[in-house]
Amino acid sequence: MQTDILPEFLATTEGREADAILRACVHCGFCTATCPTYQLLGDELDGPRGRIYQIKVVLEGQTPTRITQLHLDRCLTCRACETTCPSGVKYARLADIGRHYVDERVTRPWRERLLRRLLVHLLPYPGVMHPVLWLGRIARPLLPTAIRSKIPQQRPVAAWPRPAAGRRMLALAGCVQSVATPQANVAAARALARLGVDLIEAPKAGCCGALAYHVGDQEAGLAAMRRNIDAWWPEIEAGCEAVLVMASGCGTMIKEYGEVLAQDPRYAQKAARVAALARDPSEVLAGEDLTPLGAPGRGRKVAFHSPCSLQHGQQIKLVVEPILARLGFVPTLVPDSHLCCGSAGTYSITQPRLSAQLKANKLAALESDAPEVIATANVGCQLHLGSGAQVPVVHWLELIES
Repeated sequence: MQTDILPEFLATTEGREADAILRACVHCGFCTATCPTYQLLGDELDGPRGRIYQIKVVLEGQTPTRITQLHLDRCLTCRACETTCPSGVKYARLADIGRHYVDERVTRPWRERLLRRLLVHLLPYPGVMHPVLWLGRIARPLLPTAIRSKIPQQRPVAAWPRPAAGRRMLALAGCVQSVATPQANVAAARALARLGVDLIEAPKAGCCGALAYHVGDQEAGLAAMRRNIDAWWPEIEAGCEAVLVMASGCGTMIKEYGEVLAQDPRYAQKAARVAALARDPSEVLAGEDLTPLGAPGRGRKVAFHSPCSLQHGQQIKLVVEPILARLGFVPTLVPDSHLCCGSAGTYSITQPRLSAQLKANKLAALESDAPEVIATANVGCQLHLGSGAQVPVVHWLELIES
């Protein structure tokens, strides 16, 4: 499409990037067919094509309004539109640029500002979230249903295996996953140990930076990325094979470190190296001989929920299901598996009504073939779906150790 971006914005790196993305869009509308919010609301402005247009006119000089901000907020950034797009439009990147530009010019209501500040300063920090979850579990009977359903039940965690001086891989550790669903990393470590791989965690690593970066505090997000690179770098220099990320949402972000930090003279090369090493555990296990893991499935029916960050963000599709089948599980058919569950990072908190509708639709699809368990690959999806599912919801790696 033709663009006429403001000269002062076009003079910036982000402006030139946005202009290139916009020019790639041919406004064909294929993206609307797979957009969850367009399907729910039926409003062109709540679909990718409409949001692209809104970002375009704002970058061309039209004054953004609270309505513009609302339509951009409703986007899940599930990236299903990117999978569908025949022109390869990098919609998620354009959405980040557009939201940041609009947020600098439109003041949010104080409640929204407070909520976003709390999210940025609470969720990324395990040291803060641990006592919060502890208090929440104690007070669970007294809490409203909407809040009570978001507090994960405490479950036993197996012991981390001792290193055996084998192959080495890094694991992202400093995420809310480490306190909300710590079983995922432990399950990965135990499974990989049986395959001759030592999974190690760098103590100084933290949140991948996605939450702050996508909620509007880009500087905090970039700082988190640089901290992780510094924490992992000694192990990378020592020959670590991969940076393994059990939360697919974090994996998507880490795989884009090189792109996001491309203009940082101190970190650009290191960020590109980290991004190249980032792996979802399914990418590693798919290429391994899984015989040492046995057949833990024993014919158990499992519905796999493929998070948007896995199938659309990382473009990893139909990889987990064959792994589960190799281990004796029976993956069920899941209708509309390309659609988002409504978790989408902080979306279930910032857009609870739409999120609840999407969760209900996703659970109906996942439970349609009567699975014994639902498995997923992202902490947010796991907690979100688990708050309403009729069967247990676990990280798929936990099944390997079941």
